[in-house]
Amino acid sequence: MTVSTVRVNTTDTAFRVTIKADAEHAWAADEPTAMGGGDTAPSPTQLLLSSLGSCTAIKLQMYAGRKQWPLSAVEVALQLNPAGKPAAGNTEITRKITLTGSLNDEQRERLLQIANACPIHKVLSGAIQIESALAD
Repeated sequence: MTVSTVRVNTTDTAFRVTIKADAEHAWAADEPTAMGGGDTAPSPTQLLLSSLGSCTAIKLQMYAGRKQWPLSAVEVALQLNPAGKPAAGNTEITRKITLTGSLNDEQRERLLQIANACPIHKVLSGAIQIESALAD
């Protein structure tokens, strides 16, 4: 497994950050105007959900391709705490997966199992430890 390194830097614009992964990829994040940001890029929450959604869609495409199943498109709609903040402080993510193609019920059920095995799903549903330190 490749170790991913992402660097996030603040900008001169309140709450807007630039994000870089390796030398090839760059994007941004911002907060909505209601939170004091400029709403110029996805919010951190949207970026988190997009990681799960993109991992899910890619994993399903890969699996269906290997099996030569007629999966022509995948759409993944995600929400964080759709009913509001849970009382116990737990996080709830809802994920609705739309599969397009002439798939039978067995194939559809197998693809749902594969979705639950995507790497980002495993990360988010397992115990997470975050070690923070100030850089030298």
